[in-house]
Amino acid sequence: MPEIWSYVVPAAMVVVAVLIVAALLRQGPTTDQRAEAARTAADLAARIDALAASAAESERSLRQDLAIARTEQLAAAQAARTDLTAALFQLTQTSEQRLDAIRQTVEQRLDVLRNENAQKLEQIRATVDDKLQTTLDQRLGASFKQVSDRLEQVHKGLGEMQALAVGVGDLKRVLTNVKTRGTWGEVQLAALLAEVLTPQQYESNVETIPATGKRVEFAIRLPGRGDDGNPCWLPVDAKFPLDDWQRLQDALERADAPAADFARKSLAEFLRQQARTIHDLYVEPPYTTDFAILFVPTEGLYAEMMSRPGFAEALQRDFRVTLCGPTNFLALLNSLQMGFRTIAIERRSSEVWKVLGAVKSEFAKFGEVLAKTKERLDKAGEELERAGVRSRAIARELRNVEALPEPDAARLIGVAPEADAVESMDSDEESPAHELRDIG
Repeated sequence: MPEIWSYVVPAAMVVVAVLIVAALLRQGPTTDQRAEAARTAADLAARIDALAASAAESERSLRQDLAIARTEQLAAAQAARTDLTAALFQLTQTSEQRLDAIRQTVEQRLDVLRNENAQKLEQIRATVDDKLQTTLDQRLGASFKQVSDRLEQVHKGLGEMQALAVGVGDLKRVLTNVKTRGTWGEVQLAALLAEVLTPQQYESNVETIPATGKRVEFAIRLPGRGDDGNPCWLPVDAKFPLDDWQRLQDALERADAPAADFARKSLAEFLRQQARTIHDLYVEPPYTTDFAILFVPTEGLYAEMMSRPGFAEALQRDFRVTLCGPTNFLALLNSLQMGFRTIAIERRSSEVWKVLGAVKSEFAKFGEVLAKTKERLDKAGEELERAGVRSRAIARELRNVEALPEPDAARLIGVAPEADAVESMDSDEESPAHELRDIG
């Protein structure tokens, strides 16, 4: 860059001098002016030469300065590079040392943490193993106990099932006998009667019609008596046609409609015959009610018979016999029990009215006695009032009389002094206590 300026400045001065000479020549200069111009041009040329020399000198000095500056910069850069390299090396070493220290510290901390975690994990594992073992032992023990209990219950259930099978076989053998079937119905009927009624309100094996020798299974004693003093009975008989009922159930299981209809007809005919027998043998007003009860021991049989249109109404209309199952017979007994209680309450109420009448009569006499007692109490009060008047009069008369000391007065009158009387009373009160202590 300085080299360019060393050439540019002299060239610019030459151009300026040429321009000035050309301007003077254009004006038509005179000799003096030419001389002046020549001198001026010579001066300019000298100056230009001087400027060129000074520019060259400046260029040389500038180049020297630039070389010196470049050398100094190179030396400074070299020194800076050396210092920077040393600083970087030192910094690298310091960083490596610090990183080594940090790495060692971290490794130590990690080793400590790893050891602590291992110890804690070992403790946790031991605790968990203990708890798991304990829980497992408890659960297994409880499970084995439950299994053993269930197995024991199963064995008991098997034993009960075997016993039940034996009982069912016995029951089947029992129910194959017609008399035993009737006995089973009688037992159920007896249980229902005993559950609702008292023993005085019904009897078993009752001869409802005198002098016939025909006895019904059960009869309910109704309130009231006839002219001869005998009670009025309500006959109740139990029937259970097991064979026809079993045939009906088998036909229904096979979906055999003709066999089911035949079994239903057999059941209806059997119960109709039994109703006729009950009416003929056990119903005879006024010894009995004008109707009787035919009890069937199962709800299924009762529902089957009630599902036949007009069957129950026909029994009631033709034979005066009411068909009952366990549920509605229990309701009938409850209604009869309420009737018995109502009649008992009416009888008790009449007795209560009699007692109230007697109390009323006695209360009138009691009023008279109270009136007489009041008169006597009034007379006694008047006597006491007169005695009080006399005692006050005597006190007024004795007001001026001088009183004697108590011992002298007691001795003259023959009465013990007040203190002696109190002591004697205390001794009398204490004597029973002494006697009790002596006895103890």
